[in-house]
Amino acid sequence: MFTRRTLLQAAAGFAALAATTKGALADWKDTYKEITIAAVPDENATGTERRYEPFIQYLSKQLGVPVKLRIANDYAAVIEGQIAGNIHIAQYGPAAYARAYMNGAKIEPFGMQVNKDGSKGYYSVLWVKADSPYQKFEDLKGKNLGLVDPNSTSGNNVPRFAMNKMGVKPEDFFSNVVYAGSHENAIIALQQGQVDAAFNWWNDENESMLMRMERKKMAKYSDFRMIFKSDMIVNSPVAYLSDMPEDLKALIKDAFYNVEKNDPEAFKVLTDGEAQPWAPTSHADYEVIVELNTFVDTLRKQ
Repeated sequence: MFTRRTLLQAAAGFAALAATTKGALADWKDTYKEITIAAVPDENATGTERRYEPFIQYLSKQLGVPVKLRIANDYAAVIEGQIAGNIHIAQYGPAAYARAYMNGAKIEPFGMQVNKDGSKGYYSVLWVKADSPYQKFEDLKGKNLGLVDPNSTSGNNVPRFAMNKMGVKPEDFFSNVVYAGSHENAIIALQQGQVDAAFNWWNDENESMLMRMERKKMAKYSDFRMIFKSDMIVNSPVAYLSDMPEDLKALIKDAFYNVEKNDPEAFKVLTDGEAQPWAPTSHADYEVIVELNTFVDTLRKQ
């Protein structure tokens, strides 16, 4: 039976709960007055900024504090920023996340990219110009090879792993091996003849770095030929600092998982409409990439 006393007790309980919840929210906002998210551009920095701008505005609204985008020069800068604690959220490639973990970054992957068809993997591919004489990998002996970044999965680690399986030492097999710095730059280097072949990421015939460049009228997909395709690689993660408040982490996850529902236009600009929202993930999904990094490290020491 409800009495005046029980109603007063219940009211007091609700008030205390509300005050506690409000206090917890205020606590993390007092500490985290601004959230920084970092990304390494696949394309040029201006293109990356335009792609992320609506999403950053969306995150600021969802979290209730300003969110700032940091466009890093390379994955090493993102890793250092998360180790230092001044990058709260980072979009990684699988190998770069594994490297951050291996280097002691206190981070948790919480979201995995999902392809438009629902798959959660992509490939490392090797491109040559369509009008070149190169039909297979062996034809490239003594030529120039373009890689992306030392911490790139599709642009360095998987290629080196695959070449090792072929019995190929890149620095001996090719006349020159260069890091282009970004996936877009690797395609441009191939396009301009600075390299004879370039590794890059590829989801399927509809989405890849090359297709993104074609949509921006920077390249024609038909001008290039694929002569190598790796086994499937687990899709890229987004990771936040482990020691952030659980309330804040919950808000971040909700914002990422539900972006297509909450702000479809921001998500379309970010992905060109060629992806589904992030799916939950954990470190266990990337243990195989930690093993890959460890293997590639042994190759570098040889």
